[in-house]
Amino acid sequence: MKKIASSLHTRIHQWIDAFGFRLNSSRSNKRKSVITRHYFFQTFNFFEKIDTKHPGKVEFLCFDTYGETIKVKSLLDLQKAFFENISQLK
Repeated sequence: MKKIASSLHTRIHQWIDAFGFRLNSSRSNKRKSVITRHYFFQTFNFFEKIDTKHPGKVEFLCFDTYGETIKVKSLLDLQKAFFENISQLK
């Protein structure tokens, strides 16, 4: 499972780097040992939560066009939410 999680992390970061996403903020919660990073591109936002005790355990979270929360389980989930959001721009 660790290999799958790190592979997803790598693929997502390669994709956001290629698209030009920017890191908006990064917060550390030392009590819970979690780092939360907020990325954005135009009107699309998503979050990355990293458990510092278990670096292979990374969670991605984004929002669909209606503001509903989507847990990202694959790069396709993130891309689908992103392109739906961008297609709503006029």
